[in-house]
Amino acid sequence: MPISKDQPFAGAITLAVDAADTARGIVSVNETIPVQAAGDLVLLYPQWETASHAPTVPLASLTGLEISIDGRRVEWRRDPVDVYAFHVTVPAGARSVTLGFKIIADRDTLHHDRIDLQWQRMLLYPAGWFTRDLPVSASLHVPAGMTAFTALDRIGPDAADLHFATTPLDRLVDAPVYAASISRQIELVSGGPQPVRLDLIAGDSTKLAMGESETARLRALIAQTGRVFGPAPFRHYDAIVVLDDKVGAGGIEHLEEGENDLPADYLLQPGKQLNNQDLIAHELVHAWNGRFRQPADLWTPTFNDPVGGSLLWVYEGQTEYWGRVLAARSGMRSRQETLDKLALDAATVANRPGRAWKSLTDSTNDAIYMAGHHVGWRDWQRREDYYPEGVLLWLDVDARLRELSGNQRSLDDFAKRFFHAARPDGVVSTYTFDDVCRTLDTIAHDDWHALLTRHLDTHDDSEATAGLARAGWRLVYTAVPSDTFLQNEAEAGGLDLDYSIGAIVDDEGVVDSVAWDSPAFRAGLSPGTRILTVDGTPYSREALRLATARSTAMIRLEISTDGERRSLGINYAGGLRYPHLERIAGSPDRLSALLMSR
Repeated sequence: MPISKDQPFAGAITLAVDAADTARGIVSVNETIPVQAAGDLVLLYPQWETASHAPTVPLASLTGLEISIDGRRVEWRRDPVDVYAFHVTVPAGARSVTLGFKIIADRDTLHHDRIDLQWQRMLLYPAGWFTRDLPVSASLHVPAGMTAFTALDRIGPDAADLHFATTPLDRLVDAPVYAASISRQIELVSGGPQPVRLDLIAGDSTKLAMGESETARLRALIAQTGRVFGPAPFRHYDAIVVLDDKVGAGGIEHLEEGENDLPADYLLQPGKQLNNQDLIAHELVHAWNGRFRQPADLWTPTFNDPVGGSLLWVYEGQTEYWGRVLAARSGMRSRQETLDKLALDAATVANRPGRAWKSLTDSTNDAIYMAGHHVGWRDWQRREDYYPEGVLLWLDVDARLRELSGNQRSLDDFAKRFFHAARPDGVVSTYTFDDVCRTLDTIAHDDWHALLTRHLDTHDDSEATAGLARAGWRLVYTAVPSDTFLQNEAEAGGLDLDYSIGAIVDDEGVVDSVAWDSPAFRAGLSPGTRILTVDGTPYSREALRLATARSTAMIRLEISTDGERRSLGINYAGGLRYPHLERIAGSPDRLSALLMSR
């Protein structure tokens, strides 16, 4: 394989993508690459995706590859070791290599009324260059009647044939294109040098209605984010929001746009979206933390070089923390709703038996080897716990900074200094663990290496949740669930008794999950088991909830596993238990100070 070098590339790659065949889900691609030298040309299909931090690009989707040199078709050979690489022999004097191929798209990519085009799945690129050195002139054909949204600079008016300004390959891949038949754009920040737009996409135009109060809260979110991080690293920003119950809540970060998948009624019923109120904030913060400033081992010169995740507790964990904080400061969540959301984070972190064998440091490798694999025992296997555990870790750091400085300094000061973007030129700035510690030390002197390492390497739940006490709060359990818990339970699709008997069970009685070493676990309950009766009565959510609430010794279940019926008893007498945060009397309330609007 050619070694990737940071060197000039003569000419520009032209890439023409036709995504109009939404009925069959087939994308047609034509690509021309200027010849740089005769000999063995290695073409790479991207393997590692920035947002997943894993080799998740589906190579099987690439089909029908034909290659021509100066108009004459030639044979290609797949590399026997690296199957994402294709070899072509280029004769002396050749001028251009043309590729034609099809991408078999999944239904999340091509719908009859919506397209989600990820460039890394639509091209091959020559090995031997950094992706930032490869200029690409891209175009995209979409069905008539669709409106396109992207951070890319367009040439000419909006139409079914979209042409984009020549862009370095790394920036092209960082700017996917959405196109939809039903959409709406709202200017959140206009008239300035760095406009911010909200691009709404839905399957039903009634879902696009948005009240002035919701718009005001999003504008407040952008203002609060700027107050934390300072100058924006982007020229402009598009928060692209797809409102669809079938997709599931989640997002993907980019420098100049954020992909946000949210429930169809997100705008119509904001009071029922307590668990999703910081998603847009999370992806926006990633413009600073993740896309502008990147961990050194997450940055690679190409999309086929492996990445490392050792600092995902900063990249994702601190971003998750800021999502919680900014949602509170902007009014997207009330103070109590924020406390209830943090209680869910704390309960998750405090109930991780897998920490006994697997540290947070090791969990930063999860994205690489767990992507695409089902995890049946999440609290034991641990999967990407740097999200919720990162919230508690950075809460501890913020509280410690306030403690050391007499409440004069906080993590806000770190963020403004560490993620400071002098200008929106797209140049990536990398950092290391030592850089994080040094910057914290400029805010308030302490042994930050030791404090952070305790969080990363601890096998003790109390150490992982230590930030709560330092902030003046503690995790408690009561018999009454918060609205946030109930909404989280509804999104999980089952009765959540994780903190009592240790199981989540759906409406049909099928066990979705069992907490490791919980009463349900010790009784022999496992995921996939179906509960038929509860204390002799047919299964219902209410029957199991009441049995858990009333039990003084044993809950009798009749179950079916792989068609075999049997009885078991859950030894439990603790009643219903739901997480909440409670003030520690007499201690400084640093958490409330953190959540106050700036």
